[in-house]
Amino acid sequence: SIPLIINRPQSVQALNMSGGEGNKILIVAQKEGFDQKSITPSQIYKYGTLAEIEKIQGNSESGFQVVVHGLNRIKLIDSSVIDGALFSTYELADDIVDCDADVKAVLASSIKDMGMQILSMIPADTKPLEQMLEALDDLNVLIPMCMENLDIEVSKKQEVLETLGVKARALMTLELMAGQKQQLEVQVDIGRRINKKMGKQQREAILRQQLAAIQSELGGDSKNDSDEDGGYVKKIEDAKMPENVTKIALDEARRLESIGTQSPESHLIRNYLDLLLALPWNVETTDNLDINTAKEILTNDHFGLEKVKTRIIQHLAVMKLRKGKKGNILLLVGPPGVGKTSLGESIARTLNRKFVRVSLGGVRDDAEIRGHRKTYVGAMPGRVIQGLKRSGVKNPVFLLDEIDKMGRGYGGDPAAALLEVLDPEQNSTFSDHYLDVPFDLSSVFFIATANSLEGIPGPLLDRMEVIELSGYTTAEKLHIAKRHIFPKQILDHGLADANVTLTDSALLKVILGHTREAGVRDLQRKIQMICRWAAERILSEVKVGEQKLEQKNDGLQIDSAHISEIMGHERFQHDVAESSVVPGVVTGLAWTPMGGDILFIEASQMQGSGRLTLTGQLGDVMKESAQIALSLVRSHLGPFLKNHDFEKRDIHIHVPSGSVPKDGPSAGAAILTTLASLLTGIRVNSKIAMTGEITLRGAVTPVGGIKEKVLAAHRAGIEHVILPKKNEPDLKDVPSDIRDQMRISFVENVNELIELVLGMHDLFAPLALPAGLIDHPESLSRENKPSILAC
Repeated sequence: SIPLIINRPQSVQALNMSGGEGNKILIVAQKEGFDQKSITPSQIYKYGTLAEIEKIQGNSESGFQVVVHGLNRIKLIDSSVIDGALFSTYELADDIVDCDADVKAVLASSIKDMGMQILSMIPADTKPLEQMLEALDDLNVLIPMCMENLDIEVSKKQEVLETLGVKARALMTLELMAGQKQQLEVQVDIGRRINKKMGKQQREAILRQQLAAIQSELGGDSKNDSDEDGGYVKKIEDAKMPENVTKIALDEARRLESIGTQSPESHLIRNYLDLLLALPWNVETTDNLDINTAKEILTNDHFGLEKVKTRIIQHLAVMKLRKGKKGNILLLVGPPGVGKTSLGESIARTLNRKFVRVSLGGVRDDAEIRGHRKTYVGAMPGRVIQGLKRSGVKNPVFLLDEIDKMGRGYGGDPAAALLEVLDPEQNSTFSDHYLDVPFDLSSVFFIATANSLEGIPGPLLDRMEVIELSGYTTAEKLHIAKRHIFPKQILDHGLADANVTLTDSALLKVILGHTREAGVRDLQRKIQMICRWAAERILSEVKVGEQKLEQKNDGLQIDSAHISEIMGHERFQHDVAESSVVPGVVTGLAWTPMGGDILFIEASQMQGSGRLTLTGQLGDVMKESAQIALSLVRSHLGPFLKNHDFEKRDIHIHVPSGSVPKDGPSAGAAILTTLASLLTGIRVNSKIAMTGEITLRGAVTPVGGIKEKVLAAHRAGIEHVILPKKNEPDLKDVPSDIRDQMRISFVENVNELIELVLGMHDLFAPLALPAGLIDHPESLSRENKPSILAC
């Protein structure tokens, strides 16, 4: 028997219609809609209980308190709402006997044992339940009694109710009771640990008070002699921190004394004071601003990059003359593997400063830069303050790596948090949220690195001086491999005593046939492969195919003949420009964060309705360039293509490598040349590559990334590069040996471009006006206006 409170109008109506005390009623659990005043048959379970009403108190307005006694398990057959109450026909759901008496006895004993164990872990008075449990042996009574008192979901209890097999129902009950027991064990264990910890803290507090009393009787100063405050007051006074910081630190130290170590806040204050004491408020290294030493270090560490090294030397010269305290913020931008991070290390060694590197790739929370508030659990300072703490000086060379890879998440914008860090006018009073006192960053030499400027917000970029690092030429890669990469890998692979040599021809084969990159990172991996191969051959003394290794001074010389055995067939052809092409194929030049690259632009025409189709994952800028190119071709080539009807022909422009997105204002000239070649039937030399944007009036406008694009053309075997006339000053950045090996032409308009590439003169010259139109404007007719617009 259990009491129920009934106040839902629908249930009150059912109780009134049941006949009251001594009559029967169906009790069924509800699935959903608990806050609804009326429910439907679909919202209740199919299995429930036939119960007898033993006692009723209350009325229809305030609700009823009812005591019911369960009789049988039933299954609802047909349910409906009649006169505002739920009615249902039902059938008895009798047990299915799936075990004998011995099994029932074992199951009952197991349930009773499990129940006793659960009751023993409950802190309340459970003696009446223990006595009742001990007196029961019938599973049909024992299981409902246990399930009623288990703290589990109604759906689990309903699942047990709907299980008709006695054995299955008993096993399910045991499983649920075991889960309840595990939960109680965890709760008991946690409570025991908490009580033990609290008891230990209380004991320590009492002993600490007794120790203070003993020291006081002995004449000692308990505040200064005890370890309660860790001697923070004396440490702070000796730290020579700024006056405002010292004041705050002393306040925190005295607060620590007052609350004692038993307070949960004590370790937070200790961590804060430890950080203040560990920071280099007045510790700095003496700069070595010898220009000759700097030149020697940069030359030994890096081959090439003359423009970058000159800029760094000039920067150091200014620092030496200025003798100021303001820091310096440089941004090194270039493809991966060109030496941005190693340049930062060289600058630190040149200045005789400590070097700190922090990677910002993937950072999405501004707390990574400015730290967390001390009030947060697990609060810690930002990466800038942590880096200064690790360096131990206030003027290190601080490298902010991959600054363009920062994101913006729910935790804030880290790029905005860097604004104060990298602003020379503000960073002298930089305030970290955790530190909560200003720290002077004006002596820090900040260097940031990025692959591209596109991912850096404008306000942040405005605070840094950009130094661009382009890719290396083949000659530069050869020297870097010989002077830096190969000797280092020989040491790293334990080949220092093996006299392993690598010929220039072998290195050139690796550079030209197995790598194609702006930097040298992939080249380093290939040289590592060669060193592993050499280590294996030296130990095993195995011949490679029919080619014997040439021994010199008991060493190993690796020539170009061995590269194919080591690395397989060449991944790249040095001359990737197609040797023979059909009209409508042109080679363009593109800039990417990985360096320059070439791309082929193809076009074809077919019967249609004048539609232009663009494929190859082109961005909005390249799509607009294609539209402009087509408009130029239609307006100027129309009179020369008398048998070509643009309204009845479709044109399809495709840029291969369709899975790679492409965009940027540099493909207009190449697209225009592709269309002109397609429609005139004149083939474009495959050794020619071009870059530049076009306008509707036929001008070829300048673009960026000239050095990277020319280097990419050289790597691809291009012999003739066409650039916008206004980009001619940018050519001085291209190494002279590359310029000497290639023909470079400059054009101002599309007429010069088509004449240079296709050999057609005045193809895009302005069209002539009909005679007399200029002298007599009023003679312009409706038919003549399109021609004027075409001009």
